Amino acid sequence: MKFETREDIEAPIAFVFEQMTDFKSIERAAMRRGAEVQRVDKLTRIGPGMAWDAAFDLRGKRREISLELTDYDPPNGLNFVSRSPNLSGSMVVELVSLSPGRTRVGVEVELEPKNLSAKLLIQSLKLARKSLTKRIDDRMAAYAADIEQRYRRSA
Repeated sequence: MKFETREDIEAPIAFVFEQMTDFKSIERAAMRRGAEVQRVDKLTRIGPGMAWDAAFDLRGKRREISLELTDYDPPNGLNFVSRSPNLSGSMVVELVSLSPGRTRVGVEVELEPKNLSAKLLIQSLKLARKSLTKRIDDRMAAYAADIEQRYRRSA
């Protein structure tokens, strides 16, 4: 199952990429939403091999995943791979400079079930696809607005 969203941000691509790779801030935001997030790698710089373990509630169950940054291409994009006992997935974040002060961010998330219970979860997500897509689009729009606001404050 695949979800895609795109959002244009009124900020230069370098600034947007910097904000999207501020992983400490992203970890804190996830924790504020109820997720447990723990960095599990020993890297001192941002790059492939960074990894996190996360736990969160989804569809009434506690879900645990491992997330790894597999591709780091400043300022063009990032690729992540997620693994759990029931589900594997990938996330591709692509940034495109539309002009010196405008950036388009595209995010693609793909989920792949590994067993019957995961197939049932994916099926329930497919049934709720329209509302999930709207929630993802709304969250991306709010994140883009937040990045724009940070850019205006820094300029």
